[in-house]
Amino acid sequence: MKRFWVYISVLFFVSLHAEPEKKGILPPVFSQKVSELAQFDTRTRAYISPVRIMWTQNEELIAGAENLLLPGNGQATTAKTPKCIFTSKEGKRPSILLDFGCEIQGGLQFVTCKRNVTKPIKIRVRLGESVGEAMCEITPENGATNDHAMRDYIIELPWLGVCEVGNSGFRFVRIDMVEDNVSLPIKEIRACLVYRDIPYLGSFRSSDPRVDSIWLTGAYTLHLNLQEYLVEAPKRDRLVWLGDLHPEVRTALAVFGDNEALSRGLDFARDETPLPGWMNGKCTYSLWWILIHRDYYRYHGNLTYLKEQQPYLGKLLKILISNVDKQGNEHLEKGRFLDWPTSKNKKAVDSGIHALMLMSLDAGAEMMSALGDVGLAEQCSETASRMREVIPEYTASKQSAALAVLAGIVPAEKANKDVIQVGGAKGFSTFYGYYILQAQGLAGDYVGAIQNMKEYWGGMLDLGATTFWEDFDIDWKENASRIDELTPPGKIDVHKTYGDYCYKGYRHSLAHGWASGPTAWLSEYVLGVSIVEPGCKVVKIEPHLGALQWVEGTFPTPYGVIKVRHNRRPDGSVESEVEAPKGIKIIKR
Repeated sequence: MKRFWVYISVLFFVSLHAEPEKKGILPPVFSQKVSELAQFDTRTRAYISPVRIMWTQNEELIAGAENLLLPGNGQATTAKTPKCIFTSKEGKRPSILLDFGCEIQGGLQFVTCKRNVTKPIKIRVRLGESVGEAMCEITPENGATNDHAMRDYIIELPWLGVCEVGNSGFRFVRIDMVEDNVSLPIKEIRACLVYRDIPYLGSFRSSDPRVDSIWLTGAYTLHLNLQEYLVEAPKRDRLVWLGDLHPEVRTALAVFGDNEALSRGLDFARDETPLPGWMNGKCTYSLWWILIHRDYYRYHGNLTYLKEQQPYLGKLLKILISNVDKQGNEHLEKGRFLDWPTSKNKKAVDSGIHALMLMSLDAGAEMMSALGDVGLAEQCSETASRMREVIPEYTASKQSAALAVLAGIVPAEKANKDVIQVGGAKGFSTFYGYYILQAQGLAGDYVGAIQNMKEYWGGMLDLGATTFWEDFDIDWKENASRIDELTPPGKIDVHKTYGDYCYKGYRHSLAHGWASGPTAWLSEYVLGVSIVEPGCKVVKIEPHLGALQWVEGTFPTPYGVIKVRHNRRPDGSVESEVEAPKGIKIIKR
């Protein structure tokens, strides 16, 4: 874990001083037509050597394995150089398991040396987000798959050359020789991290290192998903899921500020979903698209971009309004989904969708007012008012209770007392945990919210996580082995054993963007930075330290970075220091 945080600190430092490369120009030998059709990658690559050798099989057939841990340069050479030599014999083949220190998005680079035979040599590559996944076979019992991204495959390595393969999320790599009676000298096996080389403009530090680790892990989880588009996971599904995008966008804005991947993903989903269709086949995900645009507009204040959404947004809002009866009940039919843990709880789903739709209509009214469509704004507000008179069965789950609070249907203190604080972090989910934390904050229960966050997201860190998972239950910690170790006898392989629905066993994603919510929550609710007027023209600073003694951090805005420091005085009051760029009005509470 220490090596992981050292690596992240280096990445953070480099990102602060990175100079953007000039991209978008092909060499002049290409025709204008070819240049117009070309797409240029907005990402960069970093090559990382493994930090440890975790396991070998037939170790006597591997010479110089420690050389794989040396820094590389990616260049094959005829000169004598430190190398690792794998030799297979009849019926006896070597294998090795490498650890690259933390989860990455990308692939592998192999640099081979001279050998007696120039014929390519076959090896088997297995990628894993956990040690168990890298060591497993693809079987229904294991849950491991090659869905969306290849994680188990055979490749051929050239004589005296470089081979790059793979495009997935992983930390651990197992390499197996698959042919008899061959010798394979390898100079380097490096992970290729593919990421956006952008600075971490936002930051968070406090008197509690565990809270700080949660903020940074959420930021890094989101960073891995900030690819050409903002997707939800580097291993699976690698798609633009609109539900996932809401907490992801909130985290991205708190850490990096605006980025082209955000608007690119939102526009992609819009263009891929002609109305009256629902985004990703789920009515709730079209609701999330509306809420994302409201939050996004508050941040960037770009009315021109919002006007580009107006034709689609207006038609979508009218569809929603037509699905609310005179009594204020919604009647959306297709794709009634909140998150996986509530998917079989009809009362929770119905209650949550009611609240989510009400929130979307409020957001629609806000945006239509900004766009000058007073008539549609009033229709949205009137429909939302009718819906607010209906009290759904919000006690069915913590997820539905949280949405009822955020929609203004149920007092936060009541929902927190009756549902959310009961059992602590039990009943949390990695997606809706963000909204549960928000509801606890609105109830003034910051001590409880921070404790739940430390128990729930911190529980993944306790099991060796370097990114946050698709799902998690705190009961999984009991007698569980860490994901960064071979499972000892008598211990439970948490990755193989748990998971549900579409993410059973090793198919479970251990780097899922929707789980990054605590990062956004800590910046807004604890550091206390919230946007009052679009474009961050007016920003409110209202800290809520809970049991923390101090917090400090930064928040990116279109005008520059806001710097904040809060200290608890001996009498319990909080002293705040705020530095803001010109053009921003700060309101202190």
